[in-house]
Amino acid sequence: MAPLFASQPALAKRRPGGMTPHLPNPAAGSAQELPRYNAAFLGKAPILDSILLLKALILGIIEGLTEFLPISSTGHLIIVGDLLGYTDESSKVFKIVIQLGAILAVCWDYRRRLGTMLVGLVDTPAERRFASLLVIGFLPAAVLGLMFHSTIKALLFNPLTVATALVVGGVIILYVEKRAYHPRILSVDEMRWTDALKVGFAQALAMIPGTSRSGATIMGGLVFGLSRKTAAEFSFFLAIPTMFAATAYDLYKNWALLRMDDLPVFATGFVAAFFAAMWAVKGFIRFISNHTFVVFAWYRIALGLVVLATSYGGVVNWSAA
Repeated sequence: MAPLFASQPALAKRRPGGMTPHLPNPAAGSAQELPRYNAAFLGKAPILDSILLLKALILGIIEGLTEFLPISSTGHLIIVGDLLGYTDESSKVFKIVIQLGAILAVCWDYRRRLGTMLVGLVDTPAERRFASLLVIGFLPAAVLGLMFHSTIKALLFNPLTVATALVVGGVIILYVEKRAYHPRILSVDEMRWTDALKVGFAQALAMIPGTSRSGATIMGGLVFGLSRKTAAEFSFFLAIPTMFAATAYDLYKNWALLRMDDLPVFATGFVAAFFAAMWAVKGFIRFISNHTFVVFAWYRIALGLVVLATSYGGVVNWSAA
């Protein structure tokens, strides 16, 4: 679809939907005729289009705000990226970078707990047990991800799949919230390895874009007997090995797409995601202390229906993939 924000074509030539400006042919004119590039032909870097930075800022904030809420950060990035016209090859690396910013925010928020665990791995049984729970919970997504990662990305990473998953996930959340709720596990320290494994299989469902990794793990945790706070905290901790592994794998697969001239744009998105995620995690923990997840369910359903309605009504020509 046509991008929501676009730079003036007379000023720059860009890959379709891309965020990285390309330098024109030096033979096409002098540096004086192209002031935007600030004498790029003399070896200086081009002046970045402010629209590119605005796109990066918007997507970074969206990633940070949605990564740890049960509303699917990947789904939001696919939908908003399509609206912004940012769907080219460079967008793959950009989304990896801002995801890393979000997970580092959680590492910073829980730095004391993580530090205690790392130090205690040597001689503290409780910390070794906690680390083993994270490894066990991580394994299902790791194994299934290696098996089906490429296929899922090729077939399901599009706005209409995301919209459908948002609606289905919202209905599931409403169903879970209507069930009788009798938590038997009130802290992460009370979890058994079987509890971690079951939550890990729930997390694997989030390979389908629009499902939400945090939504799958938290709702799965509630079904398996975890308290709301325990389910949310284990979801945050489980995100650390899962997202670091996914980030490393995606960077390996897309290494050839890294470009030095994309660095300022990527840095903008990274920083925005980091600070937005820090704020979102703290606010989310406070919210679930006194509220259910029903509001997130209705938000998912509403957003999914809007995307589907605008597509089938011909209002928005969403990308097929």
